Amino acid sequence: MEAISSTLRCAFIFFTALFLLFLSWHPLNNSDIFYTSSKNRIRTKFSSVLEHGFHKPKNHLKDNPSHPLDPLTVQEINKVRTVLSSYEPFLSNFPALHSVSLDEPDKDKVLSWGKGHPLFPRKAFVIALLNGQSHVLSVDLDLGRVANHIINPTSGYPMVSMTDLSTAVRVALSHQQLNISAARRGLSLSELTCVTPSPGWYGPGEDVRRIIKVQCFLSRGTTNYYMRPVEGLTLTVDIDKKEVVNFTDTGFGIPVPRATYTEYRYEAQDKQPEMEPINPISLEQPKGPSFTVEDGHIVKWANWVFHLKPDQRAGMVISRATVRDSETGELRSVLYKGFASELFVPYMDPDENWYFKTYMDAGEYGLGITAMPLVPLNDCPRNSYYMDGTFVSSDGKYFLQPNMICLFERYAGDASWRHSEIPVIGFKIREARAKVTLVARMAASVGNYDYIFDWEFQTDGLIRIKVSLSGMLMVKGTPHEHVYQIPYTEKTTGPLVSENVIGVVHDHFITFHLDMDIDEPNNTFVKVNLVKEETFPGESPRKSLLRAKSHVAKTEDDARIKLKLYDPSEFHVINPSKRSRLGNPTGYKVVPSGTAASLLDHLDPPQTRAAFTNNQIWVTRYNRTEQWAGGLLAYQSKGDDTLAVWSRRNRDIENKDIVVWYTLGFHHIPCQEDFPVMPMVSSSFDLKPVNFFERNPILRAPPMFEKDLPVCQPSASF
Repeated sequence: MEAISSTLRCAFIFFTALFLLFLSWHPLNNSDIFYTSSKNRIRTKFSSVLEHGFHKPKNHLKDNPSHPLDPLTVQEINKVRTVLSSYEPFLSNFPALHSVSLDEPDKDKVLSWGKGHPLFPRKAFVIALLNGQSHVLSVDLDLGRVANHIINPTSGYPMVSMTDLSTAVRVALSHQQLNISAARRGLSLSELTCVTPSPGWYGPGEDVRRIIKVQCFLSRGTTNYYMRPVEGLTLTVDIDKKEVVNFTDTGFGIPVPRATYTEYRYEAQDKQPEMEPINPISLEQPKGPSFTVEDGHIVKWANWVFHLKPDQRAGMVISRATVRDSETGELRSVLYKGFASELFVPYMDPDENWYFKTYMDAGEYGLGITAMPLVPLNDCPRNSYYMDGTFVSSDGKYFLQPNMICLFERYAGDASWRHSEIPVIGFKIREARAKVTLVARMAASVGNYDYIFDWEFQTDGLIRIKVSLSGMLMVKGTPHEHVYQIPYTEKTTGPLVSENVIGVVHDHFITFHLDMDIDEPNNTFVKVNLVKEETFPGESPRKSLLRAKSHVAKTEDDARIKLKLYDPSEFHVINPSKRSRLGNPTGYKVVPSGTAASLLDHLDPPQTRAAFTNNQIWVTRYNRTEQWAGGLLAYQSKGDDTLAVWSRRNRDIENKDIVVWYTLGFHHIPCQEDFPVMPMVSSSFDLKPVNFFERNPILRAPPMFEKDLPVCQPSASF
């Protein structure tokens, strides 16, 4: 009875709070959020976003699509539910809907469409689950019928739903052995917070059932329960049968880490930081932002126009990105579609309670479904524009994900170009141009980790895609409080980050789908190698030099890239039929930044499922069904429907419609500074013009002048 009575409190799984928000939150009419200062505490409604941005309250019930790529509206989602309710295979039992999104028109149709043209027939792409079987359907919204229906197209299951997660925790909390184990440790079920790690896939015994793991933490004395694991306690739950199929309790004797210093909320801190205070800072825009959002999803800024929409799985999708030619004024195509396709996070611990922690966060949980509302002035600056997501719960009803994307202009004091002449040669020249950029941002809180995704557009044609990590470590309990107590430190799976707390070593890999259309869809991938050559005796005082040598990738095999510091290359996507005035093919190049490669054995089950991380760059022939690097049905998949599998076809990719896949990676060896909440860690890569423009495209950009900017005076001190 204790387990049943405490379910509501203990069932705080990865996304329970989010689930409640779905049911009760309407954008701009939310629960209270607290902001504090050193002198007082200010309580404000989340609707204060209106004071700091320009998100106007919107009645989504009246939304209508105006672009072929616009997401499904509330009315269309309701129609999907109506159609499926009367669909013969579902008449007696309505399936659980795990994903409902736009079934996009064929690419060639979208490319031929122009504003004012009639929209193409609207369709919904549905992934549902019924009686343990995955159903993939296309619903024709104009005709009001199911146009296509496939059952179990691959191994694996759809993303788990909020209902699945809450069900799993209720089942676990009702399990008598959990009650016994908690009491044995002197813990009360009412003080436990239980979460639901995904199981991965580790053998044929898991083929016939959807399972999930349940592990618990002690929330006594802190809201940061992640730092207080009840180590060695794992329940495996059959989600559909609603029963515990395995119970593991190997951690008795490992103390639950103390609550001291685990709180991260501002109002819970017991003293001020040992640093000089920073005065408030803000980007002021006296004339308001320079960008506009038309018809809900078309963003126009400076020389850029693109389509932006929320997505339940990818989080945020950029489509039809075009940049205006600085010489002709023509809008030229750069990117047809770009998004985070999969996020793979393997932990490096072989323990029975840890080996399965090898998450595929996009395909298993969804980056959009876990995107919490952004915090004004902290996540996004003043004058930001906020965009809601309209998604679908498992019963087919819509819910709003409020303020999940923000748009804002950024100026950090950087220059976009500059040059000065030393006065000794007679010229007195000082030329500089301020760098102002446009950022589209969303943040996914996937359990303990927060992932911030930025797409940053620059006036010189560059697109920077950045991922930042923060949130909580996933930690392991240990009997040790000091490194000197650990007999074999090299045998531990991570360093000690606090008393009785090990930060387990792990990786993060984010694979992006980049459907590049440089001027037109037919493109070619070129690897430009920097090759060292030695000079001939007597040819030059120099002994060696570098030459750039280009290699055109003919097939998908030719375009698999493992980055090497001592084998430097550039990676160009060119349009061989479009030439500059000098005869160079127009193009963009992928510019890697700090990244990491997976070191796991390719036959290791998690790496088999995440084989898309075997290379940092892949190039495939465009296929509208190949969007998710980890497969359409990623949950408990076997790795039979991944980017690595598609690429084995070794299709011709020269002068074809191609997709570039780039994996951004992080190796994370935790440290004490990551406790109790980790500071932001970021990395990025660029899509940069190469012979795309005839010359510097921002040569004629005007400089900033003092008269154009307000003068802000500091307030009088007391």
